[in-house]
Amino acid sequence: MKDDGQRPTEARAPMPIVVEDVSFTYPSGTHALRGVSLRVSPGEAVAIVGENGAGKTTLVKHLNGLLKPGTGRVTIGDWDTREHTVAKMAARVGYVFQNPDDQIVERTVGDEVAFGPRRLGQPAAEQQANVAAALATVGLTEAAKTHPYDLTAPQRKLVTLASVLAMRTPIVIFDEPTMGQDARGVALIGDIVDRLKAEGRTVLTITHDIDFCAAHFGRAIVMADGQVLADGPAADVLTRADVLATTNVEPPQLVRLAQALRLKRAPLTVEEFVAEVVGSE
Repeated sequence: MKDDGQRPTEARAPMPIVVEDVSFTYPSGTHALRGVSLRVSPGEAVAIVGENGAGKTTLVKHLNGLLKPGTGRVTIGDWDTREHTVAKMAARVGYVFQNPDDQIVERTVGDEVAFGPRRLGQPAAEQQANVAAALATVGLTEAAKTHPYDLTAPQRKLVTLASVLAMRTPIVIFDEPTMGQDARGVALIGDIVDRLKAEGRTVLTITHDIDFCAAHFGRAIVMADGQVLADGPAADVLTRADVLATTNVEPPQLVRLAQALRLKRAPLTVEEFVAEVVGSE
């Protein structure tokens, strides 16, 4: 039988992401990546931050094969992305686009969420269960028969998020997931990220929402001009105002407040902040 890369056992296998000295230039001549190297271990939650044009989206599009390295190498588990189609890579890497209108292809919300699982060859019963669970997770169960374009833009974003959740990929990438969402939507997406982490799945996000990054991601990568400027624990990277300033990114609100109060350390959560304040008294 032909190996289509979609066996359930593969989906459960550890799949590190390895980017080795990758450079990429668009046909226009724009040098979007310049010798980027990094490794993401299975189960890590990583936020990639930086101003527009830093190379963030170009980088993550290399992880599911939408783009192929000009030089260097990208591997997902034991797969070199240059050797597999985007359709095959989708069994390992789920990608939620920044603009949901670039992703939606079906006429009903339910069919849209089922599109990925169907393409991956999930059995009918499994597909149905995964679609139902994904719709419930994003609060769109009642909209299953609705045309996606009868929903608001933030709701369409949740549709595309559900479509990736239903695929049950070991790696999930979000491109600006909180953009356009109200406080309730941001909280919902944060809960989804935390749930994926609890399941041991690898989660990467591109985000300008530094407070969201601080609350839900243990590692932060700062990019500028197609290069990695900083990479490490979010608690360290997001306090480096000098590095963030070069990318027009401000530290999280709690970090700025802690620095203004001259606390010994800059916590990333409210609980840590309160503990630090109490401990300094």
